[in-house]
Amino acid sequence: MKQLNSSEVRQMFLDFFKSHGHMVLPSQSLIPADDPTLLWINSGVATMKKYFDGSVVPKNHRITSSQKSIRTNDIENVGKTARHQTFFEMLGNFSVGDYFKEEAINWAWEFLTSDKWLALPKENLYCTVYPKDPDARKFWMAAGMPEDHIVKLEDNFWDIGEGPCGPDSEIFYDRGPENNDVAEDDPENFPGGENARYLEIWNIVFSQYNHLPNGKYVDQPHKNIDTGMGLERVLSILQDAPTNFETDLFLPIIHATERLSAGKKYNKMAADTVAFKIIADHVRAVSFAIGDGALPSNSGRGYVLRRLIRRADLNGKRLGIKGAFLYQLVPIVGQIMASHYPEVQDQASFIAKVIRNEEERFQVTLESGLSLLDDLISKAQASNDKVISGKAAFKLFDTYGFPYELTVESAEDAGLKVDKTGFDAEMSAQKERARQARGNLQSMGAQDVTLMNLKDKSQFEYGTETDQAKLIDILVDDKLVAKADGETATLVFDKTPFYAERGGQVADHGRIYNGEHELVAKVTDVQHAPNDQNLHFVDLILPVEQGQTYTLEVDHERRAGLRHSHSATHLLHAALREVLGVHTHQAGSLVEPDYLRFDFTSLDPMTPREIATVERLVNEKIWAGISVKTTVTDAEHGKAMGALALFDGKYADQVRVVQMGDFSSEFCGGTHVDNTAQIGIFKITSEFAIGAGMRRIEAVTSRKAYDFLARQADLVSEVQELVKANKPELITEKLTSMESHLHDSQKQVAELQLTINQQKATSLFDQQQTVGDLSVIATIADVASIADLRELADTWNQGAKSDVLVLAAKHAGKANMIIALGDKARKQGLKAGDLIKIAAPIFGGGGGGRPNLAQAGGANPAGLADAIKAVLAAIAQN
Repeated sequence: MKQLNSSEVRQMFLDFFKSHGHMVLPSQSLIPADDPTLLWINSGVATMKKYFDGSVVPKNHRITSSQKSIRTNDIENVGKTARHQTFFEMLGNFSVGDYFKEEAINWAWEFLTSDKWLALPKENLYCTVYPKDPDARKFWMAAGMPEDHIVKLEDNFWDIGEGPCGPDSEIFYDRGPENNDVAEDDPENFPGGENARYLEIWNIVFSQYNHLPNGKYVDQPHKNIDTGMGLERVLSILQDAPTNFETDLFLPIIHATERLSAGKKYNKMAADTVAFKIIADHVRAVSFAIGDGALPSNSGRGYVLRRLIRRADLNGKRLGIKGAFLYQLVPIVGQIMASHYPEVQDQASFIAKVIRNEEERFQVTLESGLSLLDDLISKAQASNDKVISGKAAFKLFDTYGFPYELTVESAEDAGLKVDKTGFDAEMSAQKERARQARGNLQSMGAQDVTLMNLKDKSQFEYGTETDQAKLIDILVDDKLVAKADGETATLVFDKTPFYAERGGQVADHGRIYNGEHELVAKVTDVQHAPNDQNLHFVDLILPVEQGQTYTLEVDHERRAGLRHSHSATHLLHAALREVLGVHTHQAGSLVEPDYLRFDFTSLDPMTPREIATVERLVNEKIWAGISVKTTVTDAEHGKAMGALALFDGKYADQVRVVQMGDFSSEFCGGTHVDNTAQIGIFKITSEFAIGAGMRRIEAVTSRKAYDFLARQADLVSEVQELVKANKPELITEKLTSMESHLHDSQKQVAELQLTINQQKATSLFDQQQTVGDLSVIATIADVASIADLRELADTWNQGAKSDVLVLAAKHAGKANMIIALGDKARKQGLKAGDLIKIAAPIFGGGGGGRPNLAQAGGANPAGLADAIKAVLAAIAQN
């Protein structure tokens, strides 16, 4: 079995199926595109519906992916079991009317067992098949799965109602009896049963039938393959981790949480361990979800995020963490996942900001809410019915922001119930009160009404980063005031150089000074009011007064970065249309000071050549030093000038047309460079799918592009030095040669080990003794692993060296034993499985097997000699 990290396993899976003609599909957004049936993308196949239902024909009928997924149907189990997660990665290979059972099974077996790939021990693999699917069983046996490792299960039929369905085959890995949580004779102790020993790692669905509305099943015209292998699960095997949470996908997050906690340590106290797991899982889920565009709210996906963030915060409090903390773990998530999902690392500051804002909102009510919850629990425990009233649970939800599910979880932990009927009644009553309070559909909440009533004119000043302006409105706690001297406020000036977030470009930041040039406020955000004034969200240093004049100063470095990114976005759009075709349209963008993100329509992934061509074209326009011209005109004249109108809708009387020579012309209200040369350099860092027919490019400019390229150059230099290549161009040749040498060396080692074991067998098999009328070979062999013991047992079996074989081995603090019986011993009623159960506890382990062959592993090598004596005594007493 290979020792691999998560990035290596993920890439190895994709490389394997790419070598078998599959198109590698990048992981798509967690937010489903044009699929109202799903709240989240919850599997790899969820992104393939358009292919499987025939509405879209894929460019390649063989597809593979590593798809980020979220499932929230059992959030309450996260942290309490070894495998439950809300966020996970599903490795999958798919056939859309191409290959079917035989190829799918053969490739699964090859990837799992081949020395070139995962090299899992074959004897540890089991599979389940549908009893009425003899082909699957036949193909598994042909691939190499032992017949007695194939289990027939009636449940192995994938069917969710009308539509495609069919038998499926699940693959399990035997983690050994020492990892079991049920007794050896428990009815659930088998591959496919409810136990911890046999871990399901891969499911292959043979979608060959169509479930009709009338209940009948008919053959599908084109049979499909849909598979899913949990990255976290297979990684726990390769990294010998007791649960998914001890893999490299989670441990860095857990260790970072330990450092934030009040001296708490993972795996010391059960309750603390659960809390660590919940935090690690939930921060992964919310980081990816926010990165894909979801935001906390009171409904839908937003409610799920809010619940996850608050649940994580509550568990942080249990670890002694005070205040907002979850946002600090976002960079750790980004670092872990950067090799395949750079979007989290690229958006780490934004994701952290969203999480922190949500955490701080929750912290305001957390203390009083927890106190009330503890009081409710105490009262309910003292009552006869042991129930928290629905009215009390609703107060926690409505006043303190506690999701109902968190109240239920806390109640269940205390052995109590919550009156859901009463809670639902309170919720309905609140909605009715809200409808009556609104009066009409145009009424809004207090803050929105206040903003809508702002009528004073406020002008954004293009082309300047410093200006003097009159403060005309001050808002504090959603109310208009004449003076503000607290911590925060929202300010409106008669004019401003601060750009308010719009059209994908984020807001300016900066400072505000009074007449004595004293710093009075830091501008942290700027947004548009309903009547289009720029709302300056500020942290106050000194008091501010309505009617006074202040000096507004934009953060120059941030503005420069935004100008570079925004102008580069226009060049990128034009280059995409030139390279991919005029059918390519912008579908969204994000302009940050340190990077840009551009979404566009495209049915197919860009090829490496297309990406390189687009990147080169953008840089050529930068190096050409094209003047950037802005014209203020009406919409019709703007269109006549050839400007692209990016989105349908009404335009103001006056629009801004930004032109870069004859290469790019767009309607745009953002800030731009004066000349393309100011951008410096442009570098695409990633290109991937975010939905059906939607692609995303992320890129950097100027200094950030240099930094990116410098890191790439450093990496190349490091690799060049490691492989001892004279020139970078020779790295690939060196790596290929090293891989070939490694393969040859591994082959030689295996052959030498086989020779050594055969020589040892000759010596071992001469050491016979007689117990009763049976010849017995029983000794501790000088070998390193259970695999070596099995090889010796195979040699013994071929030569019928004795009636009974009892071999043990000790290595690296571990003990192993194997027992094999010949025909004579079995006819006398001896069973290898019974004998191993006698021996295993003596050397601190457990085991099992068949009547003719059984094995066990343990943690006390010193007990092996006594264990052998116990087996010999049992044989003598038979």
